[in-house]
Amino acid sequence: MTVTERAQDIAAEFEFLDDWETRYAHIIDMGKANPSLESSERSEDTRVRGCASQVWMVIEPENGDHLKIRAESDALIVSGLIAILIRLYSGAKAKEIAAFDAMAFFDEIGVSEALSAQRSNGLASMLERIKSVAGTEAAAG
Repeated sequence: MTVTERAQDIAAEFEFLDDWETRYAHIIDMGKANPSLESSERSEDTRVRGCASQVWMVIEPENGDHLKIRAESDALIVSGLIAILIRLYSGAKAKEIAAFDAMAFFDEIGVSEALSAQRSNGLASMLERIKSVAGTEAAAG
């Protein structure tokens, strides 16, 4: 499944959520289901800077030109944002990840407008980390 197809699935899911409170609760539920990283994976090397809460992200090559993304946060809403990013990107081709405008997607599904400035900056930092690795992998492939 392409990143665009994944985005369409997630957008369809969010279409049925009438207001921000319902979306917020859904995002938190998604975050609660996000698997934890191993304690050894929560390090300064994997920490995402620019987030108000603690975020650790492990991005690994998978099947040649694909990326596997795993991440964890100590904040529920951020864990939910991570869960969306993982659904959107993990297992996708690095080129697709690098080309997809995730910030526009978060605007489209009505998430960006309800995030605080700190959470928006944190989301941008997580996306920057993913895009950086994807760009490097796409250029290498």
